[in-house]
Amino acid sequence: MIDRQKFVGWILIVVSTAFIAYFLKVRILGSGPVLEKKEWVQFIGSIVILMIGTMNVRLAAMRERRRKESSE
Repeated sequence: MIDRQKFVGWILIVVSTAFIAYFLKVRILGSGPVLEKKEWVQFIGSIVILMIGTMNVRLAAMRERRRKESSE
C-alpha cells in the first residue's frame, strides 16, 4: 500500500527542487531582464514548498515507525 503522505511529500520535493534549479540556472546565472518581485516571491514559495515536502516525508516515516512499534 502506498503511503499517500510520503508520496505527496516526494512530489513536492521534486517539483520545488526542479523549479529552484531552473530559477538559479536560467534567471540568476543567465543574462536577461531584471528580476521582478513576482519571481522572487515564487522562488521563496518554492523553498517553503520544499520544506513542507520534507516535513511530509519525515512525518510519514515517524508515523510508520510508531505503527511498527505498537504492533510488536
